[in-house]
Amino acid sequence: MEKIRTIVAYKDYFEEFLVNQPVKVQNKIFKILEIIEYQQYIPTRYIEHIKGTEGLYETKFSLGSDIWRVFCFFDEGRLVILLNGFQKKTQKTPRTEISIALRLKAEYFEEKRKGKI
Repeated sequence: MEKIRTIVAYKDYFEEFLVNQPVKVQNKIFKILEIIEYQQYIPTRYIEHIKGTEGLYETKFSLGSDIWRVFCFFDEGRLVILLNGFQKKTQKTPRTEISIALRLKAEYFEEKRKGKI
């Protein structure tokens, strides 16, 4: 099967989040990321646009009653850049987490514009 998207982690934010998760959660995350890489259509239960933002998405993972989110965005249509992640404890995604992700997204495009990426 051929990859449809390439997933790249921006700096160490995603890795720092990932290594602090239990192995079962890490395995679930890898399974969802594989779906994102190889499936043409990604169900909204795995990735969803965050309302009120320009091009910011969250990948969604759950295990039992625990829920995790990892922010991401597309670059040049096919690249998914993973940003910060967190364990969700409330119904709505916290604005502070969204603000961090938007700042990292802007930082990514600024570095790209300057040729650092």
